[in-house]
Amino acid sequence: MKILKKPEVLAPAGTLEKLKTAVIYGADAVFIGGEAYGLRSRAGNFGYEQIAEGVQFAHERGAKVYVAANMVTHEGDEKGAGEFFQTIRDLGVDAVIVSDVALMDICATHAKGLPIHLSTQASAANYENLNFWKDEGLERVVLAREVSMEEIFEMQKHVDVEIEAFIHGAMCISYSGRCVLSNHMAHRDANRGGCCQSCRWKYGLYDSDVNGQANLITKGEQDTDIEPFSMSAVDMSMIHHIPDLVNAGVDSLKIEGRMKSIHYVSTVCNVYRAAVDSYCQDPEHYELKQEWIDELWKAAQRELATGFYYHIPSENEQLFGPRRRIPAYSFVGQVLDYDDTTQIATIQQRNHFKVGDKIEFYGPGMRHFEQVLEDLWDEDNNRIEVAPNAMMICKMKVNYPVKPMDMIRKEKEVEHATKEHT
Repeated sequence: MKILKKPEVLAPAGTLEKLKTAVIYGADAVFIGGEAYGLRSRAGNFGYEQIAEGVQFAHERGAKVYVAANMVTHEGDEKGAGEFFQTIRDLGVDAVIVSDVALMDICATHAKGLPIHLSTQASAANYENLNFWKDEGLERVVLAREVSMEEIFEMQKHVDVEIEAFIHGAMCISYSGRCVLSNHMAHRDANRGGCCQSCRWKYGLYDSDVNGQANLITKGEQDTDIEPFSMSAVDMSMIHHIPDLVNAGVDSLKIEGRMKSIHYVSTVCNVYRAAVDSYCQDPEHYELKQEWIDELWKAAQRELATGFYYHIPSENEQLFGPRRRIPAYSFVGQVLDYDDTTQIATIQQRNHFKVGDKIEFYGPGMRHFEQVLEDLWDEDNNRIEVAPNAMMICKMKVNYPVKPMDMIRKEKEVEHATKEHT
């Protein structure tokens, strides 16, 4: 039997809760942001105490923590970076993800021994580029999203540096994030963490008459599935192509989404963990399971395609016109505790649910079961019919054992599901 090198499953962690969720649901590593130098200013970025707790939690379970510090620095942006890198190194962070050469130099000078990974923002797209960064002392290169599968196979013939590649999540309509649309339209610098995602907005189409008067032809409606004019790319998904990624020698399979929910993080980690393990354990008899594909579609996301891996994206990889497929499930709760004697689970509510709903429990390792909710109590053991309040604690009788950090979802009502945009 062919023995394959198993790639790392790398998950996003915008908060400490998401970090713990990703690790529990199978991630080999997570990437987080500190309170400076990153590109997700609106994510729940980590202070030093949270980094320390996250590193300890991950390391106790055999997982790694990388910190994204991948902004493009202008004059003054680099202040304090030396202390920052030194501190996270001493806290046990496994690597830092950087695109700016000045930050790399500061990190190498002030935090010796802290591995540096090249961010996708640097647009590494050929093997000469990878070898340059290897010679500069970097241990890993995160490839540009525009690299094809054929190019990755060619790179591996010429390089001796770890390769990380995106396999799931949002795509940028620009070239690996080299966009100033947000700067122009909202005065928020996309390359310094402030992107307002102008490409995700809906736009109207105008023409001009002979007098220069602008006339609206049509507009993108906010409450319909029709998006006539858009720059928005569909999301990437490589679940159908795990064998290609493994055989191409990709060292780390990266899931995008530090601002996504724990429902998204747990679902996507669960699926890719199962697929990677299954293929690497027995490649000759590997079979893509329909349940993995169906599971991915239970998490909120845009339509899915393979990005640049197999062809140059066309209009079919952009969002406009009627939605071709819409996630049909909503995340409604998380298990906090379970009493094996009474079969009562303590739940933290995340979305509205009520007695009579058909709900689905799932946990790490693709554990699943469905049941109709028959009994529901509040935190004080008063019987209730509905859990309407966000984050409320309630209790329910369950048909099978569950564990803390198991999740609960339910199928959306049809009239709501057909209108949802993600």
